[in-house]
Amino acid sequence: FDRLRYVEIKHGRVAMLAIAGYLTTLAGVRLPGNISYDGTQFSDIPAGFGALSKIPDAGLFQLFAFIGFLEVFVMKDSANGAAPGAFVGDFRNGALDFGWDTFDEETKFSKRAIELNQGRAAMMGILALMVHEKLGVSLIPGGVLP
Repeated sequence: FDRLRYVEIKHGRVAMLAIAGYLTTLAGVRLPGNISYDGTQFSDIPAGFGALSKIPDAGLFQLFAFIGFLEVFVMKDSANGAAPGAFVGDFRNGALDFGWDTFDEETKFSKRAIELNQGRAAMMGILALMVHEKLGVSLIPGGVLP
């Protein structure tokens, strides 16, 4: 069960980041400057699935290599080989503690349950955004599509 909960929490965290990234780029927020030496600017990259075809191959390689590095060496918990943490999905690894240890057990349980539920909602949300983008139907008020 711990392995399944670990995967659920991790997918939820990735989905929360995906929702934030999708909505940020859909709003038109971009980094300044060039994404590559050929003159392609960040502002030239569209939101949604269209971005995959516009990002240079070397950029996609760097992106996936960085994610792979984080997956293998940094984002570990006791469910996949790191030293045991306080709970499944504890990626602090003894390095970060933004006050977690100051909470009582009831508050910790509540915060973990909230994160789990928000992760589940984000997984459904990013799936809905991706499906509706492919269908050509906007979920965003105002009929905005990437």
